Amino acid sequence: MASKPLPTRSTFIDKPVVPGDVILDLSKLTDQTIKLGGGLQQDHDAITVVKAGTLRFSKPNKYWIESSHKRYIPSVGDSVLGIVVDTRADNFFVDIKGPMMAFLPVLAFEGGTRRNIPKFEVGTLIYARVVKANTGMNPELSCMDASGKAAEFGLIKGGYMFESSTGLSRMLLSSPTCPVLEGLGKKLAFEIAVGLNGRVWVNAEHQSTIILVANAIMNSESLTPVQQKIMVERLLDRVN
Repeated sequence: MASKPLPTRSTFIDKPVVPGDVILDLSKLTDQTIKLGGGLQQDHDAITVVKAGTLRFSKPNKYWIESSHKRYIPSVGDSVLGIVVDTRADNFFVDIKGPMMAFLPVLAFEGGTRRNIPKFEVGTLIYARVVKANTGMNPELSCMDASGKAAEFGLIKGGYMFESSTGLSRMLLSSPTCPVLEGLGKKLAFEIAVGLNGRVWVNAEHQSTIILVANAIMNSESLTPVQQKIMVERLLDRVN
């Protein structure tokens, strides 16, 4: 009996998958580059699942497995919120909730030179990008985007940072904007930074706004989009 052909465009997107599932056949994808995030691996011409969760896709070509874990597995390209835990002559060591501490070179900043090395104290919160993530090695971070610009990366001041699951972080960064952030953004002025490592930072002019936004986000993970909208409407009605 002939074997079942492998899919050329994944039919598993936004559906639950388990280890061993084959989501793509690379032999039938000519002149295309596929980027793999956490939970997936290449086995010859097949892209297979190695971690249970939900298969996600972002344009133009990145696939990953989304699962709600407290522990974060670093992946190149991820934006993370890290806490400085040690400083050395050449690197800052940063806690990103992964299996190993990450290091951030002192020159990994826009226009970085030995004369303008940033001075980060232990406990400093930073927003950074994962640029190297090899098994058994400390991940490497950068506070620049792919073009060498600071963009949104760097020191985070003030506000309130709280822990979440990695699944909630990905939901907050999803496109189109998730209902909880869309609803809050229509009525409230606040800043937010979301790390794919399960950390969220919120800041606003008033402390009451920070608390409301943080509570809404933390309560949204187990809710459907419709339930998120209802929750936000009720919270906003209470403060009006």
